[in-house]
Amino acid sequence: MRKLVLAILVLGYFSSCRVLRPSLMFKTPRGYVFDKITDTMRNEDYRIFPTDFITMRILSNEGFKMVDLSPTNNTSLMISSVDITVELDGSVKLPLIGRINLQGMRLREAEQILETRYAEYYIGPFVTMRVTNKRVAVFPGNAGLARMIPIVNNNTTIIEALALAGGVSEDGKAFKVKLVRRNGTEFKVYLMDLSTIKGLRDGTAVVQANDLIYIEPQNRYFLRIMTQVYPYVSVLSTAYLFYTIFHHP
Repeated sequence: MRKLVLAILVLGYFSSCRVLRPSLMFKTPRGYVFDKITDTMRNEDYRIFPTDFITMRILSNEGFKMVDLSPTNNTSLMISSVDITVELDGSVKLPLIGRINLQGMRLREAEQILETRYAEYYIGPFVTMRVTNKRVAVFPGNAGLARMIPIVNNNTTIIEALALAGGVSEDGKAFKVKLVRRNGTEFKVYLMDLSTIKGLRDGTAVVQANDLIYIEPQNRYFLRIMTQVYPYVSVLSTAYLFYTIFHHP
C-alpha cells in the first residue's frame, strides 16, 4: 500500500505544469529571449492606439474663442468639444478635415498636425486632446485579483500601475514580472525583477494603453500535488480498510 501511494506521489510530482497548474497564464518556454526595456520606454509619452476614445477641443485665435463645429451658425448648437474613436486602422473622422490617421502619434504631435489642418479654416486654431479610456490589465499573482486599471496620467509608470492595483500579492513573484505590449500584429514581452532596488529602473517604464502586467504566482507544487492526489489516496485507503476487515484471518 505504501509503495502504491509513493508511486502516485512520484507520478504527480513529475506531471506537467499543464496538469498541476492549469490556470497559469502567459508561460514562456525555457530559454525564451525577452525584449529589453529601453531608455525611450522610461521617458515615452503616451501614443494613440486603435480603440482609443478621445475628447478633442478646438479653439480659435490661439485659444481665445471657441470654434463653431456645428453645421450652422446657430449659437445654441455651438459645441466646445468632439468625442472621437480611433478605428482599427488607426484613423479618425473629424469635422471639416475628414479622415486622418493618428495611430502611433504622441498626443502633442497629433494636436500640432490638427492645428495645421484646421488653419485652413480658422485663424490661429488651438487643439487639445485627451484619451478617456486608457487602461492597463494587471494580474498581481493571485487568482481572482486581476484588475483593469484606468490610466489618468499620461506618464503613469509600471510601478504606479501596480500600486493602483494594490501591489504584488502575497503569492506573486516580484522577481518575475512580465510586461506584454502589442506592437502592430506582434507582441513584445519584457521581464522585470522588482524584488530588489535595482529593478526600480525597469519599473519606471511608462505604460501604454492595453498593456498587460502579469506577475507569475508561486509554484506551491507540493500543495497542488497533494490536492490532486488526495482523492485517489482516500479511495485507496478506504478500499484497503475494507480489504483488511473482510479478509482478516
